[in-house]
Amino acid sequence: MRYLIIDDEHIAHDIIKEYCDLLPHMELMKNCYDALEALDYLREHTVDLLFLDLNMPKLKGFEFLKTLSEPPHVIVTTAYQEHALEGYELNITDYLLKPFSFERFLKAVNKVALSPTASSTTNSIHASLKNSIFLYSDKKHVHVKLADLLYVEAAGNYAKVVLTGSTIVIREKISDVLELLPSSQFIQVHKSFIISKNHLQTIEGNRILINDIIIPIGKHYKDNLKTSLKL
Repeated sequence: MRYLIIDDEHIAHDIIKEYCDLLPHMELMKNCYDALEALDYLREHTVDLLFLDLNMPKLKGFEFLKTLSEPPHVIVTTAYQEHALEGYELNITDYLLKPFSFERFLKAVNKVALSPTASSTTNSIHASLKNSIFLYSDKKHVHVKLADLLYVEAAGNYAKVVLTGSTIVIREKISDVLELLPSSQFIQVHKSFIISKNHLQTIEGNRILINDIIIPIGKHYKDNLKTSLKL
């Protein structure tokens, strides 16, 4: 996805680029430090997405947007909440209030990928995001491929995410982790365990074997497991 950053603050450019570098297929075309610079660039080039600040010198963000006859997708990045309604009237994709987290940023980019007018490039980004998740562990965001995820084990306010070659400990409740995972591939089988259906080896009584690890099946989860696996 080809994108521009339009913001008069250098730190905003650094943060957005850092976040974009964590995602597949994101290509920075230009850093623009005012709207006139962006207008000049867009006369000769096309992009898929604008990260647009509002309070800039020379030409404000929404005034700039109104000059575009066929604007690309727009994610507003601003410290001012009061302009949100006007933004949605201009058909922006999302409105991010500074400072924003990577998780909130990812949600906004996902909206672009899911939009009906998304290009083949943005669709491929969404496909990549559907096949992976980002987990925050040890002060960094870790890109986890769902195909590598064996199971998740609860540990109080933490969760242990067990992969084919490593284990990640995150500060999340197991219920929050479950919301991140597609139900077609993962299912909760115990109050303390979520498993990957694709890595399930055997079921015997109230036990599941995954990668030679025995995982218990809770009595309140057994019927749902049978239904999901069509047993």
